[in-house]
Amino acid sequence: MEDLKFSSLKKDVQEIIDLIGNKEYQDATVKLHEASEFLDELIDFSEADEDLIEISKYQVLLNQLHQKIKEATTV
Repeated sequence: MEDLKFSSLKKDVQEIIDLIGNKEYQDATVKLHEASEFLDELIDFSEADEDLIEISKYQVLLNQLHQKIKEATTV
């Protein structure tokens, strides 16, 4: 079950990357927000250390993608 959650998150992250690559920043922002909310839910219900480690990796990645969108839209 946990693998399905992370595979869904991985798919969302790839979609965000593709949207950024296509310069569809507004759609990327919406998708990033959805992925962040999903990640927050995972944090709330996760107890295993392995899950928390995986979640923290996605937190860093989503933060980097947010910065990338922010840089691209403020230029």
